[in-house]
Amino acid sequence: MSSRKSNPSSLAKLDQEYVWHPFTQMRDWLRREPIVIVAGHGTVLRDVKGREFLDANSSIWVNLHGHAHPKINAAIARQLKRIAHSSALGFANEPASLLAARLIHAAALPAGARQSARRSALANPTLQKVFFGDDGSTALEVALKLAYEFTRRTRGAKTKPRFLSLAGAYHGDTIGAVSLGHIDLFHRAYGGMLFKSDHVMSPYCYRCPFNRAKPERDDARNYRRCHWECLDLVERKFSAQKKRGNPYAAFVFEPLMQGAAGMIPQPAGWLRQAAELARSHGALLLADEVMTGFGRTGAGPNADSAATPLNPPSPRSGPPSNRLFACHAEGVQPDFLCVAKGLTGGYLPMAATLTTREVFAAFLGKYEDFKTFFHGHSFTGNQLGAAAALASLDLLEGAVSRRARVELERNLHAELQPLWALPAVGDIRQVGLVAGIELVKDWRTREPFPLRTSAGIRVCDAMARRGVLTRPVGNVIVLLPPYCTTPAELHRMVSALHDAVAEEMALT
Repeated sequence: MSSRKSNPSSLAKLDQEYVWHPFTQMRDWLRREPIVIVAGHGTVLRDVKGREFLDANSSIWVNLHGHAHPKINAAIARQLKRIAHSSALGFANEPASLLAARLIHAAALPAGARQSARRSALANPTLQKVFFGDDGSTALEVALKLAYEFTRRTRGAKTKPRFLSLAGAYHGDTIGAVSLGHIDLFHRAYGGMLFKSDHVMSPYCYRCPFNRAKPERDDARNYRRCHWECLDLVERKFSAQKKRGNPYAAFVFEPLMQGAAGMIPQPAGWLRQAAELARSHGALLLADEVMTGFGRTGAGPNADSAATPLNPPSPRSGPPSNRLFACHAEGVQPDFLCVAKGLTGGYLPMAATLTTREVFAAFLGKYEDFKTFFHGHSFTGNQLGAAAALASLDLLEGAVSRRARVELERNLHAELQPLWALPAVGDIRQVGLVAGIELVKDWRTREPFPLRTSAGIRVCDAMARRGVLTRPVGNVIVLLPPYCTTPAELHRMVSALHDAVAEEMALT
């Protein structure tokens, strides 16, 4: 059946009749007519009824430059005239080869970050190889398998590699990636299928048991009172595992901001110190930059700058830095850098796992040695995805894009400040162009809303009625505007959130 011949209600009925949506309680979904998106341009989405909405979460954190961007559209169209896809199993192709080189160049540790790392105890590797995949889950699955086998080949075949990640971690939905995660709501049902991994406390300043500060109307990272007890726990975890005679193979983390955990930001300095601890115990660093990569956590500053993510450099201070990866904000270069989501600008499913020549070399040998990395995907290195990614990188590396991201970051910070006047807003957490607004029953006690109240979902529904679309993580409202968002559009997004919280929380 052609959608062009279908009326609005029939499209909604087809969806409800046949489509099973991810992370969705379908009983609730079937109770009301869904919004059916049919077009988009820039920050605006249009549904089948002709209504317009602002895309306030970049279509689940993937869209960087806006919908129907002419340069990415043109790049895909040019590639379509040549070839859409050919196998990477036994063959190379032009766009993927160019993209791999561009990614290695983009992922090089910036000069300022290298200087900062030299002043610390952190030893950083050089990323030199790219393995392409399909999405964030497969990027993590590749890194996990490589780290597992690399550890066995360097420590001995009898080694049983173990992995350490953060409480509340989410690294994807394939079995290996799920095994690295620690969100019971998502992972409990599959416990019998998973291998065991360990976790350590996440630096969740707003709800940290070691934070002795009383709640204030400010980001909890700014007024926390602690002695880095969270890092002490990291050290204890690594030391305890080392005493068992089997040091951790790798430390797995989302840098600067944990997404599905509830947009939990890491205080300045935590990532660098945690990375130093991991390195000192011989662990590889595995960075999940599926959400945080490609400028999402801010265009700058670099690790040696006095500026903070909420205080970007002034436009008068010269061109902003163009840091594309969150790790580099603290001078950290991982052994495995996993990217997806924004890799193609949000156009096509594509992922990449970047790693070192040392890891690559461990898989070299004679054919009959079977040291090959036995893993792959049918659409690995897909030409259309690579063409879109190359166009996206062109945009990201342009001076206009850098300026726009710095200005958008500054405007987002300013627009969020009036939300502190709402009693139901407990914490506002911004890292670059990612913002999480945590809703609570009482900001003075941090008492959360019970999940049965569906506070986050209700607020997002109220925002949709006001023409703004986003999705909550529990009681945390998420804002990730596309980089093309205008000041007026950003104001509409945050105003809709303000009014929706005021309306819905008055009913609670």
